[in-house]
Amino acid sequence: MHISTLNFFFLFYCEQQIWSDIGESEADKDRMLLELERECLEVYRRKVEEASNAKARLHQSVAAKEAEVATLMAALGELNIHSPIQTEKKVASLKEKLASVIPMLEDLRMKKEERITQFADIKTQIEKISGEISGYNFPNDTMISCLTLEDQDLSLRKLTEFQTHLQTLQKEKSDRLHKVLQYVNEVHLLCGVLGLDFAQSVSDVHPCLQRTNQEQSTNISNGTFEGLEQTIKKLKTERRIRIQKLRDIVAALFELWNLMDSPQAEKNVFSRATSVLRLSEAEVTEAGVLSTEMIEQAAAEVERLTKLKASRMKELVMKRRSELEEICRMTHIEPDASTAVEKSNALIDSGLVDPSELLANIEAQITKAKDEGLNRKEIMDRIDQWLSACEEENWLEDYNQDENRYNAGRGAHINLKRAEKARVTVSKISAIVDNLINRTLAWEEEKKMLFLYDGVRLVSILEDYKVTRKHREEEKKRCRDQKKIQDLLLTEREAIYGSKPSPRKSNSFRKPNGYRANGNGSMTPTPRRNSVGGGTTELLTPRSYSGRQNGYFKEMRRLSTAPLNFVALSKEDTISTYTSVCGSELGSPPHS
Repeated sequence: MHISTLNFFFLFYCEQQIWSDIGESEADKDRMLLELERECLEVYRRKVEEASNAKARLHQSVAAKEAEVATLMAALGELNIHSPIQTEKKVASLKEKLASVIPMLEDLRMKKEERITQFADIKTQIEKISGEISGYNFPNDTMISCLTLEDQDLSLRKLTEFQTHLQTLQKEKSDRLHKVLQYVNEVHLLCGVLGLDFAQSVSDVHPCLQRTNQEQSTNISNGTFEGLEQTIKKLKTERRIRIQKLRDIVAALFELWNLMDSPQAEKNVFSRATSVLRLSEAEVTEAGVLSTEMIEQAAAEVERLTKLKASRMKELVMKRRSELEEICRMTHIEPDASTAVEKSNALIDSGLVDPSELLANIEAQITKAKDEGLNRKEIMDRIDQWLSACEEENWLEDYNQDENRYNAGRGAHINLKRAEKARVTVSKISAIVDNLINRTLAWEEEKKMLFLYDGVRLVSILEDYKVTRKHREEEKKRCRDQKKIQDLLLTEREAIYGSKPSPRKSNSFRKPNGYRANGNGSMTPTPRRNSVGGGTTELLTPRSYSGRQNGYFKEMRRLSTAPLNFVALSKEDTISTYTSVCGSELGSPPHS
């Protein structure tokens, strides 16, 4: 400032000197000084205006940038306490304000661009996934419009909301993809079992389901789910129909195989088809087991065997009739005489009856016989218990007649134990018979029919058995009393005339009747058959009664065990006793 003042005075002095040298008047000098002063003021004024304009522009620039900063901070949701607006009073010049605003503005602009990019990416993913779920896929090169500053909230809170929504959609997409995969796998399994084209089945739902390229998005819309569900439902219905059809065919196959006695190798050909019988619907998963080829092959085999059966029908009828007779024999039921062997042969030979109808009739009789056998099972079990007791009674009677039963030999203790058990069993025979009669009468009352055993009413057999058993007990008691009298007479005779060898003792070394040697060397009693003309009464069991009263039954229809309806004393023992007694009486004087 000092140098400028000196320069001003120096120039003013020079100008005064020049004006003096020229000879300018004082008025001219004053006039020129006024002009000079006016020109200086004009220059000053212009400079001040330029400075004012620069200040205004600078102030406007700072205000604009501060406004932009405020707008960006509001959009980004940021709050900076050190912003230029809040520190305006602390900063002296506008240039300092501008210098502090520009870096912050640039930073906020970069944040805005990054935030817009994040929103755009998230929005693209949201719109794409939403489109997939709704059924309208967006191509990968679709441009999503950028978010504008005026109508978008770029705050972290809004970004978090978008991200949360995107994660929800991604999870829903993952669940839907998993569900679609499950449906597709189920369709693949069902198509494999039914022998259908998997690719065609899923293509009918949506073409993208069979594509393997990654560029094509898998359709996960509700329409795809509905289509897959309908396809699965249709395939399951078809599977159920084919399973039932194949089971019917396989059942017919088994029936024909049993009738025709087909070899195992022939059956093994259809092992895959027959496996359907023992599996539930959900367990049938083998590929091709329900294909039309498999079903047609099994149906063709049924047709072949049916034709073969027609040529062998007579043989099959005889075979099934034999089975019926065997079932009736085991259950002691009277077989239906309408399908007897002789009558069936005559009907088939005469051509009056279709062999198929006759075979079906026999099959129905077999079923009826099996059902009747189940209804009679309780009574039959009690009959077996009774017959077993009768068998033990016969064994005990033979055992009691053995004079050497108490000898100490190998196996004697086994027979003693069996005899003890047999006595307990024999003591229960009367109660067993009475209980069996009551059970049989209750059965007849319930079924409204008679209980027949080989054609004879069981109650009649049991009543006859009770009467016969009573007569036999009386006969045994009479024989015991008579034997006591004979022993008394024999004792008196020996006292008078001396002892004499008894015919019974002379034969004591013969083999006991009804006994055989067992494996350990001991003598085991066996049941004895009734001798013709024996002096005792025969016990009537179902086995003896049916053979005697009903001449229609053959020997093959009796029980497999031998009849056990014998008395305690044989004919030889009775005659021997009478001979010994009578012989001694003839050779001795009358007893007074």
